[in-house]
Amino acid sequence: MPFRPPNQHAITPQGRGRFPGFDVLDQAHKWDDVTAGVVLARLALPNMLSFFTTHEVGIAAPMLDLLLAQDDDPRVPVLGLIDTRLATAETDGWHYDDMPEDGQAWRETLAGLDEDARRRHGKGYAELASKDQARLLQDVQDLADAGESWHGWTANHVWSLWTRYATTAFYSHPWAWNEIGFSGPAYPRGYLNPGINTREKWEVADHDDVDPVPFARRVERARKCDDDLSGGNSGE
Repeated sequence: MPFRPPNQHAITPQGRGRFPGFDVLDQAHKWDDVTAGVVLARLALPNMLSFFTTHEVGIAAPMLDLLLAQDDDPRVPVLGLIDTRLATAETDGWHYDDMPEDGQAWRETLAGLDEDARRRHGKGYAELASKDQARLLQDVQDLADAGESWHGWTANHVWSLWTRYATTAFYSHPWAWNEIGFSGPAYPRGYLNPGINTREKWEVADHDDVDPVPFARRVERARKCDDDLSGGNSGE
């Protein structure tokens, strides 16, 4: 296909997936032109970022990798997708009363994370080891869970800003669709076999039919019990 080299078939984030061989782009010829243009553009983002500064990239890139557990390639280009949204003011159309509009909120909260790093470690967030970056990020989530503030904002609102943009970007990308077996836009193709455990001819069965939610809950319980993550928070 003109939009994908042969060696890039069925790519999933970090090569992980439960639907072996499935590639949503195999159905791209079934999408209407506008939809195809929007989706395929996510595979060819500009090389240069338009919104984030170089300094902000050094903070946002590792932070987003930690939020999404993207610790190896291939990575969904979440930073680039968020940058495109903010550069064109494509927000969710609302923001929290105690925070500025989303673009400025991103700049100020990244600066807050960098300030925490300098206060605790004497150097910027981008310069820290991954475990120290994760600890500072975990502090924000812990404050959010506790209903407390962080740098004068409601911590839960900051956490919502970061995770909302991160997950929206991640799951807008065809590689993430391959990972979860999502068949992409239904229009104008449609679905002919509705019902539990029914599949269209282009869909692939889950090779590991185990609900991941109980495992995720166990991981979260272990995280909260980990003495290594019991350091003090860095809110105001």
